[in-house]
Amino acid sequence: MPRTMFDKIWDSHSIADLGDGWALLHIDRHLLHDLSGSRALQEIEDRELPVRNPELAFATPDHAVSSAPGRTAATFGPGEKLLIGLRSRSAEHGIRFFDLGQDGHGIVHVMAPELAIVLPGLTLICGDSHTCTNGGVGALAFGVGSSELVHALATQTLRQRRPKTMRVSFEGATGPGVTPKDMVLHLIGRLGAAAGTGFAVEYAGPAVRALPVEGRLTLCNLSIELGAKMGFIAPDDATFDYLRGRHYAPQGAAFDAAIAQWRRLPSDPGAVFDREVVIDAADIAPTITWGTSPEHAIGIGECVPNPANAPDAARQTAWRSALDYMGLEPGRPIAGTKVDWVFVGSCTNGRMSDLRAAAAIVRGRHVAPGVTAWVVPGSQRVKQEAEAEGLDRLFLDAGFAWREPGCSMCVAANGERVPPGMRSVSTSNRNFVGRQGPGARTHLASPAMAAAAAVTGVITDVRSL
Repeated sequence: MPRTMFDKIWDSHSIADLGDGWALLHIDRHLLHDLSGSRALQEIEDRELPVRNPELAFATPDHAVSSAPGRTAATFGPGEKLLIGLRSRSAEHGIRFFDLGQDGHGIVHVMAPELAIVLPGLTLICGDSHTCTNGGVGALAFGVGSSELVHALATQTLRQRRPKTMRVSFEGATGPGVTPKDMVLHLIGRLGAAAGTGFAVEYAGPAVRALPVEGRLTLCNLSIELGAKMGFIAPDDATFDYLRGRHYAPQGAAFDAAIAQWRRLPSDPGAVFDREVVIDAADIAPTITWGTSPEHAIGIGECVPNPANAPDAARQTAWRSALDYMGLEPGRPIAGTKVDWVFVGSCTNGRMSDLRAAAAIVRGRHVAPGVTAWVVPGSQRVKQEAEAEGLDRLFLDAGFAWREPGCSMCVAANGERVPPGMRSVSTSNRNFVGRQGPGARTHLASPAMAAAAAVTGVITDVRSL
């Protein structure tokens, strides 16, 4: 019987059928960061439990560390205790810890793929909802709560309910200026932020196959914003080329043997999914959000929607509330809206390809008067590679701030915030009320669209530049 890729990974990791759709899964890798990881290891110690397989856990501080140039652990005071706790407890338990400034340090969902900590066919967890990012290399990766994280550290297993399966096929090819960020925002805007609830989502189709691995990671990153706990893409030659030679990947003949196994992972022809969605990639324009949910997404040529046209009373209320918070008027074009801040970074769009895309728009231009613009590399490796290419100097000469790796302004957990009432175009993944700081107004967009806003001072169709 034909099987989906999800079925193959789930079944091969199922230790026991617990009944009523629940299974006990083996967990291959843990990612630990300074917020949830510090707490989980503290609880492990409080309960006098051992870490079952410390060699399968990897820790790095990212959420609560400053991204200011020349930062230290103490630059953001409230985060220092979390960093020191993660560092010391990782050492006590024999967990590999990537400290500030070290090779391998970065946002967990950027450094894990770049080091090949995550590989096709593995299960990977982290106390972070955007763990689904790692599905871009063909893994079953998902975020967990604090009690689940402790359970997995102590037992290398996790009790999970089997989700249904959804395949989203992007057919055809994307047009000029359209990036993976636009693809997934278009999808969420079309289906809604709850459409993936209870599903594991496989992204497929020619437009997905054409994406480089870093673009696939971006696509999978916003799976949770569709409501799905897991999002993934079948591995192929692009995946294997990306992983080859990376630090934690198999080496030599072992890598060739691994490829032979990984080629068996893609869904079989004729495999049946619980839901199929088809998106015509040619219909996707550069996309930006207007409201306070990732589903509030429109093409750059569209107008801010009128709540009177919402499909039901609940969404009418939600749209009105979103427009009030965002300070927008219905019926007005989203293009031309004045911008105060621009943020390029995060586990969504903080990789080299993202920085290059922003740099291509910035080159020969300057940040518009009145705009504050930041570039925050997603990892130490990204920072070093970008500096070797001269991208830091390009951004600095154009009036951007060039920062140290970390989550930074995506979640504002380190004191780096958009001031109240200010409007930000951000390459991050959430535009919730207060996400980038109390009263901050956030529009989600691709790195190129964010760069276009920075140099023009308004939300701009990147294709015009």
